[in-house]
Amino acid sequence: MDDAAKNNKSKTQKSRARNRFTAVAVRNLNEVGYHHDGGGLYLQVSPTKTKSWVLRYTLNKSVRYMGLGSAADWTLAEARERAHKYRQLLTDGIDPQTFREQERLHRTAQETEASRLRRTFAECAKEYHDANADDWKNTKHKDQWINTLTTYAFPVFGKVPMSQLTRDQIRQALLPIWKSKAETASRVLQRIRTTINYGAAMGYCNGLDSEQWVQLKETLPNNSKQLAGENHPSCPDGQVGAVLHAVMRGTSSDAVKLAFAFIVLTAARSGEVRFAMWEEIDLETRMWTIPKERMKSERKHTVPLSKAALSILTRAKELRPELFTEKTKPTGLIFTNLNGGALSDMTFTQVLRRMKVDHTMHGFRASFRTWGASTTNYEHEMLEFALAHVVGDKTVRAYLRSDMVEKRHHLMQDWADYIKSKEGATLVLRPE
Repeated sequence: MDDAAKNNKSKTQKSRARNRFTAVAVRNLNEVGYHHDGGGLYLQVSPTKTKSWVLRYTLNKSVRYMGLGSAADWTLAEARERAHKYRQLLTDGIDPQTFREQERLHRTAQETEASRLRRTFAECAKEYHDANADDWKNTKHKDQWINTLTTYAFPVFGKVPMSQLTRDQIRQALLPIWKSKAETASRVLQRIRTTINYGAAMGYCNGLDSEQWVQLKETLPNNSKQLAGENHPSCPDGQVGAVLHAVMRGTSSDAVKLAFAFIVLTAARSGEVRFAMWEEIDLETRMWTIPKERMKSERKHTVPLSKAALSILTRAKELRPELFTEKTKPTGLIFTNLNGGALSDMTFTQVLRRMKVDHTMHGFRASFRTWGASTTNYEHEMLEFALAHVVGDKTVRAYLRSDMVEKRHHLMQDWADYIKSKEGATLVLRPE
């Protein structure tokens, strides 16, 4: 017998040594135990007569067993093919079970990533709404948040994956209500932006940067007149300086003047200032910390103080020198009426009425927001946070509270400087 014939005979014998079973034999084999097909591939028959494939191999002088699946799901040929694949790994010193686990993890990661990229806008908005269920002060506000998106955004792009959402689709949703329902449209835009920021944080999309939001606003018609008519009557930001200048030279008490100015400079709600305490002021860090009990959002809020705001506090000290000694820190209300109690909210309304301007104290918050959005490059989230509005998820809010403190100081200083620069503006008085 020549060498070629001997080699073919040897290969045939090896093949028979490995491929001992036939499909019929596998089907008829019911003896409990392990039955060797060859090459480490075994058919395992359990006491309940169920059959499965097992690969027995040795790695680093250790004998190991690896399940290859049920015989009901994998044919004899398929089991042999799988065993061959894993024996090849062993030749390269790779543990088949480790390799299979890595494959599983990679596959799971791919499926998770694909699932994230399939997350629709509506799903993302509802997820954010549920995750922040405790952040709304009452059920009405909580329902309004998701209902406005359900009404105006979902019909246009609710089923669009977050990763595929475009500015044009957002514009299509806003355009029909941008003028006819200006305040609602503004809120819808804010909630769309919050949802997209949340989606970006969760890995559902890349999100839109500040410049893209500015560009989106530029593609929408001007609705400032309609917005002013729907909101608390707000002072045009270019006239805030003139109003404050007139108040400070008016006939109101010094405490009322200072409190009025402090409200405008800090963009705070009047109630937050009327009940402000000296204990809440940190002059070293130039911060005013308002406890959650006095906040509409029921969360502690910090306000960076501009030089003008600090000057207001210095003048407030002069009104009550008995509170300031070298031994004790001042306590109690910063701004008080003649009886030492808190100022009335109507006090500021009366000041504005006497001036014959068609504004409200709450409207100065809108003045600040309009100035920030139209005149500056500060991020939307920072402006919202400055107004103590709910912004993003808990991670985003923590970021704003900590890493953006210095930027927020610059923001409030720029607002104070802008007000100062407009002191000479002409007031628009209310018609008689």
